[in-house]
Amino acid sequence: MLSAIELLLEAEPGTPEDDELQALSILVDEYEDIHYPMG
Repeated sequence: MLSAIELLLEAEPGTPEDDELQALSILVDEYEDIHYPMG
């Protein structure tokens, strides 16, 4: 999943690619919160 995010990092704001980047970032954050809590 991180490789998919890497490919999308240069997406222009407001594009479908940017939307996909935002969605994947949220999923990664939620996964990390569940599996690797920081506090």
